[in-house]
Amino acid sequence: MAKYSMTNFAASFANFGIICCAALSLLFFSGLGLARDLDGKYANSPLKQWFDSLASRKGLCCSVADGQSVEDVDWDTNGGKYRVRLGGQWIEVPSDALVTVPNKFGLAVVWLYKDYEGRTQIRCFIPRAGG
Repeated sequence: MAKYSMTNFAASFANFGIICCAALSLLFFSGLGLARDLDGKYANSPLKQWFDSLASRKGLCCSVADGQSVEDVDWDTNGGKYRVRLGGQWIEVPSDALVTVPNKFGLAVVWLYKDYEGRTQIRCFIPRAGG
């Protein structure tokens, strides 16, 4: 009887752990879609609405506060696909992360996020105007 109780306790504890992880994931990931212009420095930018409307097939890119501009030496095409150099390493831009509208900002911009394993992923990428 004690062995059966211990098995039930272990299963209940494992289920509790799964539920806690799921709840924490919802809390963490629900904030990823929110723009982070916390100090309002981009609120009056003439490109704010344009940035806020940008999307790839992965979804909205968020806002100018979330993206980072990419110097010309840190992005290029290789075999017909875009790639971005991040932390000294070239990362291929997934085709579903490409923003296909004309770039009004001028510079290339990439929007990054960390996946559940902590790896850097590209949510959106827009090449330099004319690029």
